[in-house]
Amino acid sequence: MRESNLPDTQNKADTRQIAIDKVGIKDILHPIIYIDRDGNKNPTIGNFTMTVTLPQHTKGTHMSRFIEILNDGPCEFNSDNFGDIIGKVQQKLGADSAHITVNFAFFRNKKAPVSGAQSLLDYKVTLYGVLNKGEVEVMIKVVVPVTSLCPCSKSISKYGAHNQRSHITIKAKVGKGKTLFVEDLIDLAEQQASCELYALLKREDEKVVTERAYDNPAFVEDLVRDIAVGLNANDNIDYYRLESENFESIHNHSAYAFIENYKT
Repeated sequence: MRESNLPDTQNKADTRQIAIDKVGIKDILHPIIYIDRDGNKNPTIGNFTMTVTLPQHTKGTHMSRFIEILNDGPCEFNSDNFGDIIGKVQQKLGADSAHITVNFAFFRNKKAPVSGAQSLLDYKVTLYGVLNKGEVEVMIKVVVPVTSLCPCSKSISKYGAHNQRSHITIKAKVGKGKTLFVEDLIDLAEQQASCELYALLKREDEKVVTERAYDNPAFVEDLVRDIAVGLNANDNIDYYRLESENFESIHNHSAYAFIENYKT
């Protein structure tokens, strides 16, 4: 039987007169279903950080309510309706503003270029959401692994050229009333790389991806500039932060480039 006369310590007044910008729960794992661009439901595990603002006169927030929200039915979302979950947090906690960050692995089914062998490739995705004064802002971050081949190595070598695996990281703010999917950012990064990656390749596929990379050399500077052209042209994006880290195969360091653009 639930006790109804237990003290609610969190709702007591606080006399220090200091508001808290963010208070809540961090690093809680919970099953989620991410809905992709084609409407497919992709089960995975999300790592959530959920916070609200706390006014200066209130002693504490109700931590259990964050957990209740996650467990209130299937946790299904994409970048389009992510704001609905943030709204639930803001309402249930009675806060002026609410924030949610969730990290998860997004798996995409890919076909090898010749054999057609299918396999799942994983991408690290983060959704950031904030609801403040009735306005919702959502940002998407994705890390896209690709192949990059050095143009300088190709131009000076009699045969071959050194190549490396690279991580393209794109963080983009979705424009108000606009739609942006994780796959939109993945496609752009993979199209501008020397070659995209596959989890499974047969010998005939290895030949094709090796030659494709050789035919499309790109410095780290080329990667970010070419991807930035596509991000600049996308009217659904208000802001982006773009990075490329090339894990060099002939050096014990990475090549790195960064572009940031506030489009509005």
